[in-house]
Amino acid sequence: MWQSVIAILGTLAGASVTAWFQQRGQRAERAAATLAAHRRDALDAVTDLVTALADHRTTMWLREDARLAGADWTTLRADSHTTRAAITAPAVRVAILLPALADTAQAATAATYAMRNATDHAALAAAREDAVTAADRLIDAAGQHLAA
Repeated sequence: MWQSVIAILGTLAGASVTAWFQQRGQRAERAAATLAAHRRDALDAVTDLVTALADHRTTMWLREDARLAGADWTTLRADSHTTRAAITAPAVRVAILLPALADTAQAATAATYAMRNATDHAALAAAREDAVTAADRLIDAAGQHLAA
């Protein structure tokens, strides 16, 4: 009789240990999947922001170049409003998903906005270069943050 009780207790103990290891493994898998999804979402947010900034830089270059040349830039002004509005959503996503990069993202955005009302073509080119450099800093910071 004692042999039966010991066998049953051994079976229960083995099943309990096995269940514990399975739960632990499943928790680890869920944590890894959650981390991978967060990293993917963060990378997408940074990519979308950098793309929107590049689109706005291009539009602002065309707009300000036309304005400085004395050409009609009404259509280009409307285009710049569209590309500027396209920055908002990815900027918010970066700030929420990667709060450590919020200041860098804001600096890249501000540098792009600074292309507005350039006093001459040299100032426009300098502002564009500053905006490109700020966007590159954002890319580098995101790469370092996501690699960690």
